[in-house]
Amino acid sequence: MAKENIIKQLSIFVNNEPGSLASIALVLKECNINLKAFNIAESSGFGVLRAIADNPEEACMKLKARNIVVRQTDVIAVSVEDQPGGLFRIANIMGDAKVNIEYAYAYTGRNGPSIFLRVDDPEAAAKAIGKAGMRCLSQSDI
Repeated sequence: MAKENIIKQLSIFVNNEPGSLASIALVLKECNINLKAFNIAESSGFGVLRAIADNPEEACMKLKARNIVVRQTDVIAVSVEDQPGGLFRIANIMGDAKVNIEYAYAYTGRNGPSIFLRVDDPEAAAKAIGKAGMRCLSQSDI
């Protein structure tokens, strides 16, 4: 059950200079890749565009063909209630399950609000979420 709840995220290297993000976005557009959710984390001299694409395997292949540095990472997406305490509930479940959250970002899509989590054990995280009565999304839900 937990494996179906593991989502492939793209991590795309972006130079921290004017036009870099636009050039990557153009490649995504030309390759007909739709991003469902994304986050950009900045570091000294570069950034990492973390994105959920409609077809991550094809997106990865097409980006690499254009010499864009990209890799796939396993994440989970948890459907969350849009009210105070939603993040606490998820974080508390992860803490109780001894699963470390490395980073997270929010998304509101056709299934309502969700939180994408990069954790040290995605399968254990998905099982803990299910055991707590919450719902993990699959790649096809996004």
